Amino acid sequence: MQIITIGLDLAKSVFQIHGVDATGQVAVRKSLRRSQMLPFFAKLPPCLVGIEACGTSHHWARELIRLGHEVRLMPPAYVKPYVKRGKTDAADAEAVCEAVTRPTMRFVPVKSSEQQAALSIHRTRDLLVKQRTQLINMIRGLLAEFGVDIPKGLERALLMARQIVDGKAPEVPIEAARIVATLSQQALDIHVRLRGIDRDLAVCLRDGACRIGHRPASVPLGAAVRCLAGTDATSEVERRQRAARSYQQDGRQIPA
Repeated sequence: MQIITIGLDLAKSVFQIHGVDATGQVAVRKSLRRSQMLPFFAKLPPCLVGIEACGTSHHWARELIRLGHEVRLMPPAYVKPYVKRGKTDAADAEAVCEAVTRPTMRFVPVKSSEQQAALSIHRTRDLLVKQRTQLINMIRGLLAEFGVDIPKGLERALLMARQIVDGKAPEVPIEAARIVATLSQQALDIHVRLRGIDRDLAVCLRDGACRIGHRPASVPLGAAVRCLAGTDATSEVERRQRAARSYQQDGRQIPA
């Protein structure tokens, strides 16, 4: 039996495949280790491969496309209704195999390595912003216990952190002063890294080198980048962010 459609359930080490022939009969159902993946698909004639859009899915999609297969990525929420029984790797692979052939199914475009590299910058920036906010809130909370109030605003909090690192800490017990100094140094270090990322993103925006359209709407651009990039770039990014919100739930590519 010639395999024409395969459902591939991804994992870290062991992958599950479910393949059917032209009549819909099961032609292959097996598990593959990571080292067996590419050799297995290299021996197959070109076929349709369905994969849930999840971590590493774009990488494997690019690899299988190089081998001549047609790969379609699908949002996991759209595959879930096709699971017939308890959630297992085999059941998931079978559901993917069935879902990928549905005429009304929506698919996620396969991202290139360059697009994912740009996306990694935005995700890293978002993580650093959250870490900086956590550190500043911790500093505010600790100092508030000793009657020291830091005015609202990021710049005021960073100014206080700089003063603490420079040895101008408020009148608090030595133990608290030491731990607040540690937190302040971490917040300042993260802020420096964020400014570097903002400058890189601003250059990408001006030169059109960064594929902002492939960034999820949940990742904010940040006022610093908007300021560095200029008004025109800001308007373009915000337009894409508005368009992204209607596409985010089903995983479709954000239109340019």
